[in-house]
Amino acid sequence: MIEIYFASSSSGMVRQFAERLGRPAHDLGDRDVRRSVPEGPWVLITPSYKTGNPDNDTIPEPVRRFLRDPVTRRRMVGIMGSGNRNFGSHYQAAARTIARISGRPVLFEFELQGTQWDVADARKVLDELEVALEAAHSA
Repeated sequence: MIEIYFASSSSGMVRQFAERLGRPAHDLGDRDVRRSVPEGPWVLITPSYKTGNPDNDTIPEPVRRFLRDPVTRRRMVGIMGSGNRNFGSHYQAAARTIARISGRPVLFEFELQGTQWDVADARKVLDELEVALEAAHSA
């Protein structure tokens, strides 16, 4: 089963979304989680923040630290992003930047904590990804 690793601010909106996906969800705010290495394929859920400084990176520090490990990066199969459309060009900046750098796809984007329909759509994306990975592995 594809597991979820997420970064969430104190508002807990990304945590709420991750926990509603019905899969193991690991909080990158926890030091032990950040120091772990996923055993199999995993998906990152990251928020993006408007920094007001276009030169300032919007990737949360816990995500940056977790992705330092080459095995962790290699096992990541995709990214989901949470953002706020009020941030304009910064909307989904972290997810899109990580996707560009890692060569992994942005699987799903949602605003704030997501709606019940977003959760259902994200679950479907994860289920389809899991089927595709199993098919590729057995081929």
